[in-house]
Amino acid sequence: MMHQKTLQSRTCRAQAPRVLHPGRAVRRVCVTRHATANNGLGSSGPGLDEPIELINGRVTSGPDLSVEVNGLKLPNPFIIGSGPPGTNYQVMKKAFDEGWGGVICKTLSLDSSKVVNVTPRYAKLRDYSGRVFGWQNFELISDRPFELMLGEMRRLRQEYPERVIIASVMEEYNKNAWEEIIGRCEEVGVDAFEINFSCPHGLPERRMGMAMGQDPEVLGEVCGWINGAARVPVWAKMTPNVTDIAAQAAVALRAGCEGVAAINTIQCITGVNLDTLRPEPSVEGYSTPGGYSWKAVKPIALAKVAAIAKGMEREFGGQGRSLSGIGGVETGGDAAEFILLGADTVQVCTGVMIHGYPVVKSLCGGLQRFMTKHGFNSISQFRGASLPYVTVHSELVRRQREAIAAKKARVGLANDAEWSGEDFVKNAESMVANK
Repeated sequence: MMHQKTLQSRTCRAQAPRVLHPGRAVRRVCVTRHATANNGLGSSGPGLDEPIELINGRVTSGPDLSVEVNGLKLPNPFIIGSGPPGTNYQVMKKAFDEGWGGVICKTLSLDSSKVVNVTPRYAKLRDYSGRVFGWQNFELISDRPFELMLGEMRRLRQEYPERVIIASVMEEYNKNAWEEIIGRCEEVGVDAFEINFSCPHGLPERRMGMAMGQDPEVLGEVCGWINGAARVPVWAKMTPNVTDIAAQAAVALRAGCEGVAAINTIQCITGVNLDTLRPEPSVEGYSTPGGYSWKAVKPIALAKVAAIAKGMEREFGGQGRSLSGIGGVETGGDAAEFILLGADTVQVCTGVMIHGYPVVKSLCGGLQRFMTKHGFNSISQFRGASLPYVTVHSELVRRQREAIAAKKARVGLANDAEWSGEDFVKNAESMVANK
């Protein structure tokens, strides 16, 4: 029988350092509130919320942004998502200094010698104004030696004893390898694990990443191995490239995972260059499907997060399991949407690559302003508040019929016969909710 992990095995305290490292000073992270020429939106760039002051990741006034999840205490819900923003000591240190609630390192494996990246490996999609709304990558997991990354995480633990460090790990279908990587990461003091069952392009020939996460039988077995070895919380990072992400998430949770993270990127090809006739991003004239992220995937991510949250509510009663939302988070409002649909924490990866690490101050500021507007003093007061309003189509039909019977005004067309070729665009616009 799988041994039960203690959820309180590691905690992160914003004010008091761990006993392991007594007397270490609390780091102060500050930014002066001011507006710039970016339409008064603040110093982090156009379209972003005005930044606020953070001290060691904590807000200094206003609604409380701290969260506790699976025994981990974070000063705010914003976590660096696994990828380039967590690729080495220097960048993870920068994240903590700027005030991120937690950091997930770039995915590690025991043997990095098989990981060979190419460049270019990114491609952007822009709207007519030039603003980036989509981002493709076929970046692989960490190509840095495992021992080197362990040493850097050990150093971070010593320098930031009160902050949350999460190890993202990926291995082949090999129980011994999983037990080894879990044990060795725990030795350097990581607070939790995020298991990469979801990279859409990373070493599928080795049955890693998405190839493992798409197979429920293998997923459940490997989660069992991991949770049998781990003494700290484990999150399974889920792929959206499946028929039913909630079913896959349930497999991981039943096998002992304390939480899930969703979504990883969506498999894509950015496009084809109409001058060269080659797919993009092109490496020596050739390309390969990669992972799609950023603003364009947020609506998909919200639907997947809601589906997982509904499933967790049905099976686990919303107790003892956590959900980390990922996908196109650029503002505090974006984050609020994920939390309203059941997320405990919110991860950002592409957003850091576009706006830089200081964007966390804008994210916190925007989330606080949303909370102030609605009178919320803590994140727990609105987490999942929108979830009951996500339902099935037959329920929408029933409710609308009742509204019509009560003589409330109808919006849009009554049925398909009312569509007009002459007024087709006007017909469509008459049924749009968020005008």
